[in-house]
Amino acid sequence: MSVLSPTGRLAVLRNRNVSFYLSSRFLGTLAVQMQSVAIGWQVYQITHSLFDLGLIGLAQFAPFLVLILWAGHVADTHNRRKIVLACMATQLLCSLLLVAFTLSGSKTVWPVYAVLVLFGSARAFMQPASQAVLRNLVSTQDFSQAVALSSSTFQVSVIAGPVLGGLLYVFGPNVVYAVSSTLLVIAVLLMAGTKSAPQARSKAPVSWHTLLEGLRFVWSRPIVLGAISLDLFAVLFGGATALLPAYAHDVLHAGPTSLGLLRTAPGAGATLCSIALAFWPITRKVGAWMFGGVALFGAATVTTGLTHSFYVALAALFLLGAGDMVSVYIRHLLVQYETPDEIRGRVSAVNAVFIGASNELGEFESGLTASWFGLVRAIVFGGVATLVVTGTWMKLFPVLSRMDRFPHHEAEQAAKAGAA
Repeated sequence: MSVLSPTGRLAVLRNRNVSFYLSSRFLGTLAVQMQSVAIGWQVYQITHSLFDLGLIGLAQFAPFLVLILWAGHVADTHNRRKIVLACMATQLLCSLLLVAFTLSGSKTVWPVYAVLVLFGSARAFMQPASQAVLRNLVSTQDFSQAVALSSSTFQVSVIAGPVLGGLLYVFGPNVVYAVSSTLLVIAVLLMAGTKSAPQARSKAPVSWHTLLEGLRFVWSRPIVLGAISLDLFAVLFGGATALLPAYAHDVLHAGPTSLGLLRTAPGAGATLCSIALAFWPITRKVGAWMFGGVALFGAATVTTGLTHSFYVALAALFLLGAGDMVSVYIRHLLVQYETPDEIRGRVSAVNAVFIGASNELGEFESGLTASWFGLVRAIVFGGVATLVVTGTWMKLFPVLSRMDRFPHHEAEQAAKAGAA
């Protein structure tokens, strides 16, 4: 990592557009996280059905999976800032509809699922656009710092959102939805106040060829393919967090308060790591840092499975989150640096599909292996599998494992050498 001078630390925040974008994203994510807690409690209070709780996730993920590739194409052919703004406005509409549903006193939950389908559709279009638009807001020099700050604000909102949602739910779900709506109004106004640099737009018409352009690009670039697929399989096998409720109860013999701390630990580790990366960004031995982060993720997963100490598990999960953040940080920078602006939305969409699939399938894989082999063996197996994937990927993608600098740094060095 390189150390920034005191005057250079967080200098990117002097950029009004970046400050507005990060603030908007933080408030929007905070609102959505608060809202998700209220939706789950409200649906379960109405139906007392675990199946209905499962439908909450399906209602959001199904439209995301169907629309994400098209959304990537839209992000490359239309103004990304305006797409993010429209998606935030749609999320605001969803919050207001949930307020109306609650005030109606209805005991039928299908309107909630309908709202969630709309929300999932907005999320599909927002994710590739929001990932790509950050590159249009900052210079290449400041981009790594902006990514670290974006990750840290996201992690803080993910940690704080459910807590605030749970506290406010004491006063009723309508209060949670009303506060979420207020935060989303501010988020929309902040996003409306940002201005992005002109983006290179694709003029190709919509077709299967153009929709799959991002996938073809990823497949043709070993650096991008290696980074994305490494994250996919690491998260797929290392999904110990999905088993934490059973782990806390059956292995640690701990209660719900301890479970809350265990669930918070990975996010806390990721948050502190991302803040550190904002001050001391990684500029050398990029490949070693990335594989090291994934290896730490796997080793921490194994430690979590083997220990019977609450404090050791807490520390391991903290390191798990920190290792994951290093990997995510480098992967995001590699994807954005390597991708031409005119297809950045479609490549971000492919990245979003890989991340979404790894999270959803990872939870399923963890539950399946736990039912087959037992809880502890499943967690340890997942960590060992992650370590095996790390070693295998270092052999399959040597250009990634041996990478010293990010591609744009290498290009800058070559240009300086040529000028000399």
